[in-house]
Amino acid sequence: MRPALLTALVAAACLLSASPSHTQPYPIRPVTIVVPFAAGGGNDVLARLLAQRMGASLGQNFIIENRPGASGTTGARAVAKATPDGYTLMVGHSGVFGVAPALYPSAGYDPRKDFAPIGLIGSFQQILVVHPALPIRTLADLIAAAKREPGKLTYASAGVGSGSHLSTELFAATAGIRLTHVPFRGSGATLTDLIAGRVDMLITTLPSVLGAVHAGQLRPVAVTGAARSDLFPGLPTFSEAGLPGFEAVIHYGMVAPAGLSAAIGEKLNGALNAALAELPIHARIIDEGGDPLPGTREAQSRDIAAEEAKWGDLVRRLGIRVE
Repeated sequence: MRPALLTALVAAACLLSASPSHTQPYPIRPVTIVVPFAAGGGNDVLARLLAQRMGASLGQNFIIENRPGASGTTGARAVAKATPDGYTLMVGHSGVFGVAPALYPSAGYDPRKDFAPIGLIGSFQQILVVHPALPIRTLADLIAAAKREPGKLTYASAGVGSGSHLSTELFAATAGIRLTHVPFRGSGATLTDLIAGRVDMLITTLPSVLGAVHAGQLRPVAVTGAARSDLFPGLPTFSEAGLPGFEAVIHYGMVAPAGLSAAIGEKLNGALNAALAELPIHARIIDEGGDPLPGTREAQSRDIAAEEAKWGDLVRRLGIRVE
């Protein structure tokens, strides 16, 4: 019995020595949130606000790491390949989860298989604006003009595959019209040329055009969400204006690499939802023309699948490629 007893004692000692690592509360060291875009953008601002509040809630530092490149695919690919221990997260949006995998044949990740959902953050609608010199005041006016002279109306975008590009192409496909795309490098140049009258129209984020609209430099036509925006309460949605069911919104969410434990995932989901309920973050999302989307991990998983199907199908159907 002595050898058997000795073996049992050694096994028990090993279990006891190993147990602390399994019972240590998460997180025990800083957590990195990867932002797959440059600092200063909407993705980055949201991530920094959430990092501060989630870090305070979980008693650990949450550090932002910007990893821009190839429409977010560089950072997303790195997160997909990271260890799924809860110490590497990412804040991304519909462009990363829905557009880029179809736009880039070598994106290097599958949004449905390579990420573990943490939770949705918010939904941000956009606005269609035109140069005020155009005789266009309603969506019906625009559609009629485009049908009279296919391809004559030009629209600006922040680049191939951007939200402004795909939202306008979705509009054109839904309305059965043809518009001419004028891509720019970034959103700032689109507004400059639209205000100058060098392009006719633009679908973009609501806050970016507030000043120009109030100054009479741009004319608002409709918003792309399912409901009207508090920033432009008198402006109809596309659906109200003649395209029933049309919606082009940008969803933001937080993910981890696939394989994350359910316990850590639920803990992070709870901290994320608590952060979204706090007034500064809730108010910031509203001010940016969005709606907070607290919810379950399962809801985000369904959302990623839906966004990939919607936008990925559009990219493939129209044959859109990065130049």
